[in-house]
Amino acid sequence: MSTFIQLHLLTSYPPANLNRDDLGRPKTAFMGGAERLRVSSQSLKRHWRTSDLFQEALAGHLGTRTKRLGLEVMRRLLDGGVAEGKAKDWSGKIADVFGKLEKDSVELSQLAHISPEERQAVDTLTDTLIEEKRAPKDEELNLLRKNPSAADIGLFGRMLADDPAFNVEAACQVAHAITVHPVVIEDDYFTAVDDLNSGDEDRGAAHIGETGFAAGLFYSYVCINRDQLIDNLSGDAELADKAIAALAEAAIKVSPTGKQNSFGSRAYASYVMAEKGRQQPRSLSVAFLKPVQGQDQASEAITGLEEQAQRFDQVYGDCADKRYSLNAHAGEGSFQALMDFLKND
Repeated sequence: MSTFIQLHLLTSYPPANLNRDDLGRPKTAFMGGAERLRVSSQSLKRHWRTSDLFQEALAGHLGTRTKRLGLEVMRRLLDGGVAEGKAKDWSGKIADVFGKLEKDSVELSQLAHISPEERQAVDTLTDTLIEEKRAPKDEELNLLRKNPSAADIGLFGRMLADDPAFNVEAACQVAHAITVHPVVIEDDYFTAVDDLNSGDEDRGAAHIGETGFAAGLFYSYVCINRDQLIDNLSGDAELADKAIAALAEAAIKVSPTGKQNSFGSRAYASYVMAEKGRQQPRSLSVAFLKPVQGQDQASEAITGLEEQAQRFDQVYGDCADKRYSLNAHAGEGSFQALMDFLKND
């Protein structure tokens, strides 16, 4: 069985609108008979993946998710002196390698996650076409790579419907974050004043708006299959461990940016339990089926999380070989010790 790394996090946010639904309201989930705030796993992964912290830690080993590859190639061909008709045809052939194109366009119909070496192959081919003033040959369009050395593709996977041989199975699973307690979403009614309005004739606001918000203590869960990640990265264990460390730090420190300028919603995790072992992974969300109702929610949630882990151990046997906890609420543990714990023994 593979070696799994599991992270259980408790992060508190003051009034905020971290992740909005189609109406602009905070996303929710109904759990344990109560409505909870929710932040989707898609939102979490994107903010972690695009954070400065993650980008700097894994510079040179990150892919690009885009539909605009063909448009970029076409622009380069045009800048290189290729006629517009030829540029569109040639760039379309290159982009088509990564997925179906929109009708009468060189833009992909779906996002494609392109690795650094695939991007380099595209750039090299584009330069060759400009220099030799010719269309790409069929054999030159073998641009996809198996097990690309992109840490984010290794972690979160990719799917190419037209070329399943180049799919990558995700080595990381991320749960939707939910509050450990019930919530009531409130409305913030706000106005904006025109600085040049003296008020002599009109004292009304220049803009009136309304936005939903709520505060909450969120439980988040991340599971990483280290062996799968190493396989995804062609056996590069050092890069896999760098990716695990970067993801863990981002999960602990990086907040969703929804309405961040309006609410200043930046937070570090107050509590982290990290687990390592070859046992089958499991979330500890069941600890919060009964909503936390007390006034000291952080302490109660931490106690509930630790007790639930112990109860799983009592029933099923040890569910992890090793554990390490960081408790910023009580001032116990250290971030550096947690990072050292995540390193391969």
